[in-house]
Amino acid sequence: MGIATINPATGEVVKTFEALTDSEIEKKLQLAVSTFRGGRTTPYATRCKRMLKAAEILERDKEKFAKLMTLEMGKTYKSALAEAVKCTTACRYYAENTERFLADEVVETGAKKSFIRYLPIGPILAVMPWNFPFWQVIRFAAPALMAGNVGLLKHASNVPQCALAIESIFLEAGFPEGTFQALLVGSGQVDAILNDPRVVAATLTGSEQAGIQVGVGAAKRIKKVVLELGGSDPFIVMPSANLEAAVATAVQARVQNNGQSCIAAKRFIVHDSIADDFLGKFVAKMETLNIGDPFEEKTELGPLATPDGVKDLDADVQKSVQAGAKVLTGGHPLKRRGNFYAPTVLTNIPKNSPAYGEELFGPVASVFRVKDQDEAIRLANDVRFGLGSSVWTSDERERERFINELEAGMVFVNKMVASDPRIPFGGVKASGHGRELGLVGIREFVNAKTVWVE
Repeated sequence: MGIATINPATGEVVKTFEALTDSEIEKKLQLAVSTFRGGRTTPYATRCKRMLKAAEILERDKEKFAKLMTLEMGKTYKSALAEAVKCTTACRYYAENTERFLADEVVETGAKKSFIRYLPIGPILAVMPWNFPFWQVIRFAAPALMAGNVGLLKHASNVPQCALAIESIFLEAGFPEGTFQALLVGSGQVDAILNDPRVVAATLTGSEQAGIQVGVGAAKRIKKVVLELGGSDPFIVMPSANLEAAVATAVQARVQNNGQSCIAAKRFIVHDSIADDFLGKFVAKMETLNIGDPFEEKTELGPLATPDGVKDLDADVQKSVQAGAKVLTGGHPLKRRGNFYAPTVLTNIPKNSPAYGEELFGPVASVFRVKDQDEAIRLANDVRFGLGSSVWTSDERERERFINELEAGMVFVNKMVASDPRIPFGGVKASGHGRELGLVGIREFVNAKTVWVE
């Protein structure tokens, strides 16, 4: 199936779409360029008014957008509703702060006057994933549009109605036609769009392989690219931690978004002195999760987004078991209609297995025992990813070591990893490069132009 809405909870094909033709793509590229040229000098006050209106629309129609997210990718309705509301925070944050973030930055050089001016660069291609179908897009679009750029969205092929809905939000908010366009195209059409000289930069959130393809494509054309890729985030629990809070958060951190989040905790690294207690409580909570229809309020874990997601996840679990990992609970697809996988906890995980350091995209937790902080840090860093990390300790010296020595773009202490418009988001190593959100995020796609007046 190409571009289509398929209900993950039932397998029902709800709606299909035809991919844009080359001539249709050409028209959209022409519109993007003309819109950018005509609007690049739009006053911040005008952009601010439009972005605040977009926030109002997201708030006003949050139930409609949440239902669409749940229908297309299977996240629980309550989490989809929270996602829609979160999008309003990004719109308001950049509406209120962009003029300050991009104000001329005076530099003392001995010249009569010297400063840095931050200017928009043009049409940016955004290749976005299905797992947070509104938030991933808005966190790119809000700063990009406020900076004066225009956006071209290639969304995941299983969330086309979300893509079109986001385009309609910006149009209703008053942004000129062409400021933000959803391109319903297949993955095979991305490289040609990236090759077009009118597209000046790209951003991708997605898999490691997709990031390599877009990153190489951008490099060949000497175009700026921001990549937010996969993660195998550690969740480290030390003896001084509040164990009850750590366990409760660990479950949430693993099964958020039905386990399909790049910043979901994947590897639970627990000090040996508390490992038995942690495992007993953790497994018990995983086994009592309410699994079912994502539209039902009581549901805590819904389906995976696609049938292939279930197959790939189970293949990784079975390979890990064959290599020697032990299943404490779960370890199999659920025998019911839809793309459901049992909440799973693995231990005794050998290094040559997927569960050791790959990104298992679903409700599967890998639990490791360590004897001290040194071993915890070594194990946490012993993967090619470096996105987020969560550490649980009340010891200040332990905290400082984790902050300084964990190879990750983010360290959250006594809290699960999360994104927030006010702070930079991104990783190191195979988790990508560049940052979204915060001051750093909006400056990724501007021309930092040096000005010297003698």
